Amino acid sequence: METGTMIVNRVEASGLVTLNLEDFYPKETIKVFDLKDYLFRGLIIREKDFREALKNTNWQDFENMNVAVLCSAEAIIPVWSYMLVATYLQPVAKNVILGNEEKLIDSILQQNINAINGEEYRDKRVVVKGCGETPIPDSAYLKLTTKLLPYVKSIMYGEPCSTVPVYKKR
Repeated sequence: METGTMIVNRVEASGLVTLNLEDFYPKETIKVFDLKDYLFRGLIIREKDFREALKNTNWQDFENMNVAVLCSAEAIIPVWSYMLVATYLQPVAKNVILGNEEKLIDSILQQNINAINGEEYRDKRVVVKGCGETPIPDSAYLKLTTKLLPYVKSIMYGEPCSTVPVYKKR
């Protein structure tokens, strides 16, 4: 007769809920729309030329993509230019923001965190996973904490086997 020892997964038995911010990271392709390619002599936007160039742009190249709109050249860009670009991108792109790729990623992370139903975490012990494959902006950790705080029993950071306590409901 064999005497066996049952292996208990203490992390699973603890009732911890692990949240990985990589799951909230943009899944769609990210593309940058740079107005520098539309500048007259690399300096200014000329309305007539700009409108014509936008009409001739293949906007399907941006279909279902996350698009960051910027001007990487030292130029004064009139506000209406960004507005005009938006009229072309909005019907095809998934997300459109003014800024660089990092700002776009941060914006989408914020949107995805805002969409969390906090009630699903009511009185739960949550571990926010750290040190993943994808670099996550610090702002996402801040946003997630403020989103969950009214609902959770506790928040920890790290891995379930080694966490840093962040918050515990009194």
